[in-house]
Amino acid sequence: MRLLFLGDVMGRAGRAAVIERLPALRRDWKLDFVVVNGENATSGMGLSAGHAAALLDAGADCLTLGDHAFDQKDMMQFIEREKRVIRPLNFAKDAPGRGAAIFTAVGGRKVLVAQVLGQVFMKRPFADPFSELDALLRAHPRGGMVGASLIDIHCEATSEKMGVGHFCDGRASVVVGTHTHVPTGDAQILPGGTAFQSDAGMCGDYDSVIGMEKTEPMRRFVTGMPKGRFTPALGEATLCGLYVETDDRSGVATRVEMVRQGGRLAPGGP
Repeated sequence: MRLLFLGDVMGRAGRAAVIERLPALRRDWKLDFVVVNGENATSGMGLSAGHAAALLDAGADCLTLGDHAFDQKDMMQFIEREKRVIRPLNFAKDAPGRGAAIFTAVGGRKVLVAQVLGQVFMKRPFADPFSELDALLRAHPRGGMVGASLIDIHCEATSEKMGVGHFCDGRASVVVGTHTHVPTGDAQILPGGTAFQSDAGMCGDYDSVIGMEKTEPMRRFVTGMPKGRFTPALGEATLCGLYVETDDRSGVATRVEMVRQGGRLAPGGP
């Protein structure tokens, strides 16, 4: 199975990059399933129902969120209607929506997608991601009824992301990090056959401070004083993510490549 994961979509520039380029990527790379993290797609803070619909119409099979899952209030109702949007599995138990789901990919093959929030350096505590993932992966073993499984680990610390990767090695097909908006250079297949990258990076303008127009963040770093609001940078976006191929019988990852399309970063992909 050919899987594509795209990292945090950042504001208008990131949305435009996904909407413009994803249809061609689906065709040219013969993709079977696409997951997009969309939690910053609306003004850099959350995901609105309208923008979620646009990303799904562009070719995403599933959208994951993150700690900003419900910054856009209409998402609380939309996620109950639109089952292709996933919020974190270890969010509050009474939160709307669901943190994991099984989808049907091209050819009728089944794909499990889940997201968890990390605990290290996050602004507020969340439930233990390891126990949540353990229960989920025990219920849906790789290569059983599920042909492939993808885990989005949304957190600050690369060490915690690596810990989740090794915890899921041999149990999930893909573990990929989001949240920091900076792509890491460690794409690999772990010993148990799980594709891993600490952070996929963002789909956004890299002439910025993690996707935000750089003037206000730099002012705060230099002076310690805010003057205005953070606003997403609007230059040409780089599409960043992870391409993975898996064995249809076992769900084992057989190929992994970092993706870079357009914008300022060096190109990469299959």
